[in-house]
Amino acid sequence: MANQHTPSSDDPGRPDVDSVLQTETGGRAATGPAAVILFIVPVVWSLFQIWIASPLPFMLEFGIFNSTETRSIHLAFAIFLAYASFPMIKGRTTTHVPVYDWILALLAAFAASYIYVFYQELAQRPGAPILQDMIVALGGLVLLLEATRRALGLPLTIVAAVFIVYSVAGPYMPAVIAHKGASLEKLAAHQWLGTEGVFGVALGVSTSFVFLFVLFGALLERAGAGNYFIKVSYALLGHMRGGPAKAAVVSSGLSGVISGSSIANVVTTGTFTIPLMKRVGFPATKSGAVEVAASTNGQLTPPIMGAAAFLMVEYVGISYLEVVKHAILPALISYVALIYIVHLEACKLRMKGIERLDRPTVSQRLLNWVVMLIGLCVLTFAVYYGVGWTKGLMGPAAPWVLAVMLAIIYVALIAYSARFPELDQEHGDISELPPVGPTVKTGLYFLLPVVVLVWCLTVERLSPQLSAFWATIFMIGIVVTQRPLQNFFRNRGHLFGALKGGASDLIHAFATGGRNMVGIGVATATAGVVVGTVTLTGIGLVMTEFVEFISGGNLLLMLIFTAIISLILGMGLPTTANYIVVSTLMAPVIVTLGAENGLIVPLIAVHLFVFYFGILADDTPPVGLAAYAAAAISGADPIRTGVQGFTYDIRTAILPFMFIFNTQLLLIGLTGWFDLLVTIASAVTAMLVFSAATQGYWFTKSHKWESVVLLLLAFTFFRPGFWWDMIYPPTEMRPGATLMEQVEKTPADGKLIVKASGTTIEGAEKSTYIAFELPAGETPEKRLTATGMELSPDGDRMAVDYVEYGSPAQNEGLAYGWTIDAVQAELERPPKELMFIPALLILGLIAWGQLRRRPPEDAIATV
Repeated sequence: MANQHTPSSDDPGRPDVDSVLQTETGGRAATGPAAVILFIVPVVWSLFQIWIASPLPFMLEFGIFNSTETRSIHLAFAIFLAYASFPMIKGRTTTHVPVYDWILALLAAFAASYIYVFYQELAQRPGAPILQDMIVALGGLVLLLEATRRALGLPLTIVAAVFIVYSVAGPYMPAVIAHKGASLEKLAAHQWLGTEGVFGVALGVSTSFVFLFVLFGALLERAGAGNYFIKVSYALLGHMRGGPAKAAVVSSGLSGVISGSSIANVVTTGTFTIPLMKRVGFPATKSGAVEVAASTNGQLTPPIMGAAAFLMVEYVGISYLEVVKHAILPALISYVALIYIVHLEACKLRMKGIERLDRPTVSQRLLNWVVMLIGLCVLTFAVYYGVGWTKGLMGPAAPWVLAVMLAIIYVALIAYSARFPELDQEHGDISELPPVGPTVKTGLYFLLPVVVLVWCLTVERLSPQLSAFWATIFMIGIVVTQRPLQNFFRNRGHLFGALKGGASDLIHAFATGGRNMVGIGVATATAGVVVGTVTLTGIGLVMTEFVEFISGGNLLLMLIFTAIISLILGMGLPTTANYIVVSTLMAPVIVTLGAENGLIVPLIAVHLFVFYFGILADDTPPVGLAAYAAAAISGADPIRTGVQGFTYDIRTAILPFMFIFNTQLLLIGLTGWFDLLVTIASAVTAMLVFSAATQGYWFTKSHKWESVVLLLLAFTFFRPGFWWDMIYPPTEMRPGATLMEQVEKTPADGKLIVKASGTTIEGAEKSTYIAFELPAGETPEKRLTATGMELSPDGDRMAVDYVEYGSPAQNEGLAYGWTIDAVQAELERPPKELMFIPALLILGLIAWGQLRRRPPEDAIATV
């Protein structure tokens, strides 16, 4: 590949791609019998995961496992492969597996499967482990920590070890974090023999959801979808200024659907796009940085957002569709902004696009876009209403009819693709752009399994596990049949050989999926130690007091503190483990302290905040592995690549702060379609203006004062209420005695915010803000009773006479004996969006000034 420098592992400071990917694909390149075992075990693991996700066990009444048993078996596979795949000392025994590693692998697998093997016996002695249980549990914890060190490095191992020590050494800790301590028996039972620690929610999500999505990605990649997405992106965007860099952004976003990994995105798309960026004039550092910024955002892109997105489903208690809905707008505007940043960089360097062989006219381009848009709309309506009609007509037989129709569409698309030349599998130094039409049409069938996945998630409302199962089954069919079908329609013969090749691809995809899950399986299990420690010791309450102390109760300082923790931990922890650790410790703290300061922060907003900064750690110097992977391809310095990549990702770093204070960016609190359109338009404008400000370039090079004004304008578009609230306060606090009046004004299922105070169980006086969701009711009293509380007047306050156990009122923290001191009342005021008018006027003045002083050679259009 021209202009590409891929240093060897002997070159200090620039590790090669294989060494950077060690945690993604396995540390050993074993040969002989060891290679056979390391191939068969991941395949068996993949088959097991498909089996437990399918409805077959319940149909056949055979091979049914409960969730605890499946977690145990899942970890047994992961920990066995961790010892067999990763050497004790990096760089040693890379081609064979020593005997001691086989012994450790078997011991670790036995310890992990102990709950499954002795399930009935353990159920008869809950919380009372015998000596055998103690030896297995404590030994299992030690073996898990060592497996984590091998597969993921020291950081997560150290974090988990510190929490284990904290569990047993509580009385000896500093007063601010001291607790009564846990015995070894209690530690073993809690962390290993139950579902509060290692075998808790995190490992359950890895078992139920994540494996299937990783396997789905491995199947897509093996089938050639990754190469297809890269070539399509390049064909569509390569003719623009900085076209290869824009193609890198789009292809990395599409690859995020496949891999869910920043590092995997870099090494798959980057090997193609980074050399092309260098060829059209991007410096090596910026070429790598663009790829890093695009790849780290791949995990933010729905519908597949990495393992952490599935953990949110469990931790926040909402459906996966809700997670996707809240995450989609920030992800899209972040990608739009990165494409714009690339365009501005290309403008600064006066680049040109790569010449297209079949250069269409402007009118032809416009016609193509219109035809494609109309076609997509017609197809969408036909599929949606056609499937609905089929289900109504066919009844129980509808799924089989739809499956046959889907198979016919797949075969028809394969036949259609055979009319065009096959895509080159090599990412060479392309000097001419491939034609758009034939390139797009050669792989349209790759979109079908993604459509099936999205359809099952969004329309059928199936669980993520079952949706991934059906998409995976369809993808298995594609991997096996696409070769013989292509040979048949291209009149090449050799159908049986092509079928054997498809079967081989399938088995190798199973093996790849299993190997790619080793790190995630071990990480979620080890992160479960942290979650278990929180529930065992009550450190969550301690963290609330500690963070409140260091932040002085200031929510913004608390968010900055949380972001720094996420970045620091994320330098050494995988995104999933980082998310589990930080969200477990910090998410409840932010919600609680926000409420005490009058800001009701939705839990999903806090979890997305942590998720974003955990991902950004992948390009945060000095460790960011994605930056090292990009530097290995570009030949640039990895630290400088990481720094440049992080400057591009500042746009992503400000988004979490914005959606904490303006939850409309997460599509929360919108009142209709117009409100949605205004939110999208203002958010996109804000991000583009912010990008221009941070790049110091818009139509031409910006003055410093212009960049400052652009930053203020971006803030205004993101959060217009900040300025508007100073002129027209949105709410006011009225005496608690007016509560019934406010309840009557609150619409059904609307939010009522009150300020309550009282004495906690610990005997401390507390004052906090509480948000109630009021159901419909005939009278205000009945609506309040439906929330589980009864009140009586007490001067200008309302006294809490009764709180029903398990009711919304109790869940929000209200207790008997408390008082409601004040209630929030909304005030009539002009819409805050009026702030956009002066902001747009100022933006227009800056644009006019830049256009006036722009040199003729810089007279280039912006995107």
